[in-house]
Amino acid sequence: MKVCVYCASSAKVSEKYFAAAETLGVLMANNEHTLIYGGGSLGLMGKIADTMLAHGGHVKGVLPRFMDEVEWGHKDISEMVLVEDMHERKKLLIDGVDAVVALPGGCGTLEELSEVVTLKRLGKFTKPIVILNLDGFYDPLKALFEKMIEEKFMRQEHRAIYTFVDTVEEIIPAIKNAPAWDADAISFAAV
Repeated sequence: MKVCVYCASSAKVSEKYFAAAETLGVLMANNEHTLIYGGGSLGLMGKIADTMLAHGGHVKGVLPRFMDEVEWGHKDISEMVLVEDMHERKKLLIDGVDAVVALPGGCGTLEELSEVVTLKRLGKFTKPIVILNLDGFYDPLKALFEKMIEEKFMRQEHRAIYTFVDTVEEIIPAIKNAPAWDADAISFAAV
């Protein structure tokens, strides 16, 4: 299984987020899943990549050239794809993956997550999207999605686009048990 993981490059976040990235890396490597991620060497990006590599996992990074020029890219991963810009990066991150997982992160993680949720709503992406709500990190986003549904910006059916989990150990089962999503979802994308 190829899993795209959105995660932060900040090295200053709480240790609990590094522990979560490490645990996910171990689980993915032990299950012979491939990690597709943003290609960074720092923060949670570096932690999950290093963990996967230490456990024999395959890691593919997708990094814009301007980030590679300032040496943000991970030098030891299995495969690095350099792209021209952030738009191309986001497209390649989800191309051919079996699932997307969002760890706690900053505005880049939020942007990537928002885009893939929108693509799924429109039927352009149909795979599971799992959001790690570690210690309630994503509670405000969960509440916002509910507000969008309540205020008729989204439909009740759109709750099936994503799955929130509270622990890393729930991620792989959530991927396997995610409700099927049809490419014809555009037929009910509008409210």
